[in-house]
Amino acid sequence: MTDRAILACYAHPDDEQGVTGTLLRYGRQGVRTGLLCATRGEAGEISDPALATAETLGQVREGELRRAAALAEIGTLWFLDYRDSGMVGTDPNEDSRAFINADSAEAVGRIVRIVREFRPTVLLTFDPTGGYGHPDHLAINRWTTAAFHAAGDPAQYPAAGPAWTPSRLYYASFPRSAIKRMLEMIGRDNPNSPLRGVDPDQMGMPDELITNVIEVPELVDLKMASLRAHATQYSPTSPFAQMPEPVMRAMRSKESFALVAGTPLPANADRSDLFAGLE
Repeated sequence: MTDRAILACYAHPDDEQGVTGTLLRYGRQGVRTGLLCATRGEAGEISDPALATAETLGQVREGELRRAAALAEIGTLWFLDYRDSGMVGTDPNEDSRAFINADSAEAVGRIVRIVREFRPTVLLTFDPTGGYGHPDHLAINRWTTAAFHAAGDPAQYPAAGPAWTPSRLYYASFPRSAIKRMLEMIGRDNPNSPLRGVDPDQMGMPDELITNVIEVPELVDLKMASLRAHATQYSPTSPFAQMPEPVMRAMRSKESFALVAGTPLPANADRSDLFAGLE
């Protein structure tokens, strides 16, 4: 394959952190890498009031994402220009500009336009749980999946450019066994962590649905630098920031994916390669 490309589609700045090792590794192999972000995370938390205000948070988080993407050596970045919808049941849900309130055909069309422009071989997005059920995460999963199928159909969105069919759609996820191990380690080392109450069966995907695992232990330090670039979201008192260093490094050293559409993997495929078997 002479021109390979990966496009990751996510909802907020910092959502990309589950795939930065994969994008970094493939980018260094000459694969074109891109990141689509639906919102600027305007409804997110602010870890330190010196960093942003409610009025400036979207602008600040855009800058954070640009710095994080540069550290992960991501080639191209797009924003869909929707507004962050906030957590379930919060006031931002009602904003007409919120991503979850977008017209679905319009939202899919915006993604299709970028797919046709960038011409990715592989699309990545959240699994159907959205990681932890955030409404925008669920929406980007749903609309990226629709865009994967629509982008190659010239009858759909004819004004969005020439049709282009990506070869594969992967959901980036955690195998549930890994989530359970992580929660057990946290419970042992930090019995007061609020993560102890998390139901692992409501996160990630069953192990048998994971088709590819990319190990990136040598990139963990760069991944952590990219994560910390999201300073407004990286509070030192958060449950994840308080994870023991070995737990965090183990979690960040592997990135797992489920192939859900497109060209099947060959029977003898290298499951550490998202492009395995593609010519």
